[in-house]
Amino acid sequence: MSTDFQQAREALGVRLRELRVEAGLNGKEFAARVGWQPSKVSRLEKGRQTATAADVEAWSQAAGAVAVADELVGRVRGLETSQRSWKRQLTAGHRAVQEGHGFQEQHAKVIHIFEVGIIPGIFQIPEYARGVLTDVADRYGMPRDIEDGVRARMKRQEVLYQSHRHFHALLWEGALNVVRCAPHAMAAQLDRLGSVIGLDTVTLGVIPFGVRTPFAPKHGFWIIDERLVIADTWNAELWLDCDEDITCYRAMWQTLKESAVFGQPAYNVIMRARAQLGIL
Repeated sequence: MSTDFQQAREALGVRLRELRVEAGLNGKEFAARVGWQPSKVSRLEKGRQTATAADVEAWSQAAGAVAVADELVGRVRGLETSQRSWKRQLTAGHRAVQEGHGFQEQHAKVIHIFEVGIIPGIFQIPEYARGVLTDVADRYGMPRDIEDGVRARMKRQEVLYQSHRHFHALLWEGALNVVRCAPHAMAAQLDRLGSVIGLDTVTLGVIPFGVRTPFAPKHGFWIIDERLVIADTWNAELWLDCDEDITCYRAMWQTLKESAVFGQPAYNVIMRARAQLGIL
């Protein structure tokens, strides 16, 4: 199985190839322009060699795409650490962050999700996603490639309709009541969330307010095939892949599940939050 480092390296390679193709150059022509051997171009595009910041800066110059140099450097830096600060990740732009998560989802069969204050990205509608990404860009003063980020987030949702995958999602009721867009769009977002309950690839549970729980909801996290945990904090994402961390988060997810409702009761909680918006 590919490591997460290797998958991220391959995702960068896909982006590099995209820029070369957009420049209208084949591999040999591109290598000649940048002054490399064609084999280096091939290795970088296939994720068989780790790019340096200098490599991707040269690539952007050769592709006539200097505007994306910061994005590419941000992607390279994202390979370097399991504690990925939001500010550092977003130097590459929202699209790069979304494509990184999409790459993980495309290579996973089973994903467990818990969110305490936000609708998971794979269930978001464009208006809600646009509000979230705009808020993040404002908070960190980072590049505002909002529309590219929204499109990349919507593309991630293709995995919801692939029968060999399954998403086990748990939401704290508070996530349904945090309004991240205009009220009419928030109502549409809750309608969309209610509709995924019927998908064969999704099991959606909601932990209602007022239920006795043996925990306090601290932060959201995703468990990817029980080989990787991605946990959100205010300033960073933690990518955890040691057995001890995975076991801890898997046990925590199971504990959370015991306090959740599913099916029609979950739908009722979602519609209760929608009714609070006063939108017909």
